Amino acid sequence: MKLLIVPARTGLQWVQQGIRTFRQQPLALAALFFLSMAAMSLVTVLPLIGPVIALGLLPATSLAMMVAAAEASHGRAPTPALLLVAFRTGRQRLNSMLTLGAMYAAGFLLIMGLSMLVDDGQFANVYLGGEPLTREIAESPDFQAAMWLSMGLYLPLSLLFWHAPGLVHWHNVPPVKAVFFSLVACVRNIGALVVFGLSWMGVFIVAGIVMALISAVLAQVLGSIANGLMIGTAMLLAAMFFTSIVFTFRDCFAAPDESDGSDAIGTEPPAPPAPPAPPAPPGLSG
Repeated sequence: MKLLIVPARTGLQWVQQGIRTFRQQPLALAALFFLSMAAMSLVTVLPLIGPVIALGLLPATSLAMMVAAAEASHGRAPTPALLLVAFRTGRQRLNSMLTLGAMYAAGFLLIMGLSMLVDDGQFANVYLGGEPLTREIAESPDFQAAMWLSMGLYLPLSLLFWHAPGLVHWHNVPPVKAVFFSLVACVRNIGALVVFGLSWMGVFIVAGIVMALISAVLAQVLGSIANGLMIGTAMLLAAMFFTSIVFTFRDCFAAPDESDGSDAIGTEPPAPPAPPAPPAPPGLSG
């Protein structure tokens, strides 16, 4: 595994590559993203442990979109089976992905726990517990302080797990080392990641303004359908964003196997070599 350093302008290229790849397989990539979000939403229905399990599945969901985008960039159509790609590449990688999910869930819950010290759990109840966000709660100074604290702490958590699923899947790196190398790669390429984030922010803002204008016009005729159009557009933009993540990984780490000059980032990690066949018994040879 070799860390690569890229210039800041590469962040814009990642956004362009993500959008271009999404346009190659829009239905397959959008469907995979919607299915993954629906699966995580269904898991949250489970009492007590549902939200925790959903948090633990986020690295696997991110990996599924990374693999799907890699497939699409190679001209292959992603399939819904990629939702389980994190769990069907051998026991060792399965254990690593489960550990990674547990680490992410623990980190996120720790952030929520720290926010409770600020506002007695209001922000955590809204974010995780499904409590309605009223105007009084949103304008509360304690709630706003807890929100900004959580956002500030979530940034390093994101950097720790940004590349970690890909490192576990394609490079077979242990979970603890994966989050460490993910953080190092993000810090060393912080310029490109900042450009990447600002570029996506611009895409979301422009798309939001355009869709707000369209919805304002259509609301007179279509009513609630216009609101559905806004939500659908936001989901498609989120799918495009997740599609672009694999390109940040590909350019920050050398391919696992460069001996033939090919891009080794594909659906499955390299399979171990088959054991040699046993020699034929004496008297049966020839």
